[in-house]
Amino acid sequence: MAETDLLAKARAGDQRAFTQLTAPHRRELEVHCYRMLGSLQDAEDALQETLLAAWDHLDRFEERASLRTWLYRIATNRCLDARRAARRRPAKAWDVPGVALMEPNGTEDIVWLEPYPDARLPHSPGAPPAPEARYDEIEAVSLAFVTALQLLPPRQVAVLILRDVLGFRAQEVAMMLDTTVESVTSALKRARANLDRHLTPGPQHPRPPRGGDEQALVAEFVRAWEAADAEAVVAMLTDDAFITMPPMPYRYEGKQTVRRFFAGLFDGGRRFDLAPTRANGQPAFGAYLVGPGSVRTGVGVYVLTVAGDRLTSLARFEATALPWFDLPATLPAPR
Repeated sequence: MAETDLLAKARAGDQRAFTQLTAPHRRELEVHCYRMLGSLQDAEDALQETLLAAWDHLDRFEERASLRTWLYRIATNRCLDARRAARRRPAKAWDVPGVALMEPNGTEDIVWLEPYPDARLPHSPGAPPAPEARYDEIEAVSLAFVTALQLLPPRQVAVLILRDVLGFRAQEVAMMLDTTVESVTSALKRARANLDRHLTPGPQHPRPPRGGDEQALVAEFVRAWEAADAEAVVAMLTDDAFITMPPMPYRYEGKQTVRRFFAGLFDGGRRFDLAPTRANGQPAFGAYLVGPGSVRTGVGVYVLTVAGDRLTSLARFEATALPWFDLPATLPAPR
């Protein structure tokens, strides 16, 4: 059915028509909310609030812009409200059973960060960006990029995403944010400068790899990790690699510190099996602790950042993230 027909039916109170009308935009709106909020759970909430507001105020859609632009306007302002309200997951104390807390040498401020499953991305990797965009889809959902966005003021985040990620024109962004083109241009300039400061290409914040044998490196990581070979894992790291584990605020920086962390993790014969997946355009794994009788219990989701032939970081997220990747809570003992 044509969009105009669906719109007419939706305005007449047909919820099924409204669902059909908005369905093509839901995934990209969720990713937009995730970029702004850094949390999949918060993004899901913001998307539902957006759709509810759109349904309640469909009579206000004057068709001066596209339906997609109107929905982005609502979603962006819902996310701005959420950021200003500071609705964030609180930091948690160390809660890794059987592993003693090693004193961290850094602090992770973005404790609300959550991984985003590649399977939920709206397009296939490598889709061309909009003409005015600076970042492609995968680069703009990487953990480093999303983390850096959380450090920018809310208004700058909104302008940068709308202009440099989604490729909306300055006039469109000004309309979405109820401001002027001059204000948008000024905010974008400040946002780019702030983002460059937090996202300098290099070992700590690499751009997503453009080629290279990522698959071989990841396979080597799996072999070493499942063998509890800390030295083999460390050999794959850059000198200033780091580990984070939101919502725990502990950060372990540098190859030697990470070596000691891995040694403690594998101490006492502790072993893990890994189930491959992808998150934020990066290699990821469900991590399963091998217990008595070889029953394997899910303990988290690991996301790797790859730069060339080395790993620059490992982010560990809680086991509650496993269902987002269609991974089970436990794996049966191998036969």
